Amino acid sequence: MDKVRIDKWLWAARFFKTRSLAKQAIEGGKVHADGQRLKPSKEITPGITLSIRQGWDLVEVEVLALSDQRRGADIARTLYRETEDSITRREQARAERQASNAGIRTERPNKKQRRQIHRFLREHD
Repeated sequence: MDKVRIDKWLWAARFFKTRSLAKQAIEGGKVHADGQRLKPSKEITPGITLSIRQGWDLVEVEVLALSDQRRGADIARTLYRETEDSITRREQARAERQASNAGIRTERPNKKQRRQIHRFLREHD
């Protein structure tokens, strides 16, 4: 196999759950090859560097092998290699996000906590 469409490869490498999601990401400018925006029908070859934005993360990978069939995750990981710079940048961004969300509570206060809040507000008015 010499060339594969980028949307098929992204799907086969398990970056996206469906080919249509891969196509939407490519059309939305979330996938670049060697710094240039792509079209879903662009054919890639091994050795190309892809930058893929997934949610908060920007993943840079080098294409090692081609496949147009979706296989298991172990096999999919052999299709690419993530760059060291990308790994460190992603881990640092993840740590920053966790640190910024450390003090945020997502649950509502219970009855006792509400009474403490009201008591605190009355005393400081």
